[in-house]
Amino acid sequence: MNRAFVIAARRTAVAPRGGAFRAVEAHDLAAPVLRACLDEMCVAPDDLDYVILGNALSGGGNVARLAGLAAGFSEYVPALTVDTQCCSGLDAIQLAARMVESGAAELVLAGGVESFSRSPLRAVRPKAKGEPPQFYDRPPFTPWPGRDPDMIAVLARAAKGYSRERQAEFAMASHAKALAARARLEAEIVPVAGLAFDSFTRALTPALCARAPVLYRDGASELDAAGVAVEADAAAVVLVGSQGWADRRRQGGRPVAEVFFAQSFGAAADDPPGALNYALAQSSRETGVMDFDRLDLYGHIMDWAQIPVVELMEASAGQALTNCWWNGLDPAALNRGGGALARGHPIGASGAILAVRQFHELAREAPGALGLSAIAAAGGLASVLMLQRL
Repeated sequence: MNRAFVIAARRTAVAPRGGAFRAVEAHDLAAPVLRACLDEMCVAPDDLDYVILGNALSGGGNVARLAGLAAGFSEYVPALTVDTQCCSGLDAIQLAARMVESGAAELVLAGGVESFSRSPLRAVRPKAKGEPPQFYDRPPFTPWPGRDPDMIAVLARAAKGYSRERQAEFAMASHAKALAARARLEAEIVPVAGLAFDSFTRALTPALCARAPVLYRDGASELDAAGVAVEADAAAVVLVGSQGWADRRRQGGRPVAEVFFAQSFGAAADDPPGALNYALAQSSRETGVMDFDRLDLYGHIMDWAQIPVVELMEASAGQALTNCWWNGLDPAALNRGGGALARGHPIGASGAILAVRQFHELAREAPGALGLSAIAAAGGLASVLMLQRL
């Protein structure tokens, strides 16, 4: 099997819904990032084999194809759009790696794009003549109404056991890390519509968190707006190449990361946070990175310390804390440039943003260092991408 490498990684800033990107169509968000990845490698578009983008909200039409054409690529470069909800961007990168590993492609642009601001209104056609269409906010994530909870309810369940104050501490830390890393975050951002930084990030304080409106309350469990990632717009892309392209990149003195492991997982359909726990445990077994003789009384993995870069999706503070606790992750060690709580959650792009962040953080590590990106999605899906710095 051939080896696959990430040789460039760029993204737009992340803007909350209705913010700086409110008038920018999804494909126009992605197009400048696609071009920037090729320009960074001095690659001609004719050398590109494929474009794969994740997206959840555009309503069809193959946004990857539109983005490739808007980027000025040849009409002979094929494109594929993936929808696995929040996992879409990371799954697109996994597919790109599989294409390169199989020899079906040499160079693939992959990632995700989402625009909450420009997403279409959605409605189901009436079944009987004369009935009105039924508008809806989200599609079903399972075929079973009794096991198809809204995501806010799922996140509230994951937050049980964590006070609002503990969730606020996690959210404040995410914003603080993003503020401290602003200079290096801007280095990976392609400006679009005049925005070159993640506009939601702020100096979050206990007083601000205390005033945040409660979004969901279930007994002693509460979720407030400070502890849940906001709906957002963004695009993020990596360039996945073969050994020859990786060698060319390294000769130029640029960082390269090999795809060490990439896999999607399914688990309990109504428990996305649990699916991510399952995905991380299975990834550990399949890669041999973890020593499964070292488990605590609950069967939790004891040591992720050998992986210095961990990018974990922060759909909510409670979800992230639960995943950290279950997998033995140190909350202080992950998301070194802040997470989705400090940026926002552009569904189809969120996993790809984790991969971009992982790549750039690994570039600051010594050769051989491993990185991890992990995200869960509605319907009980989860995706994992591990890269190794060369």
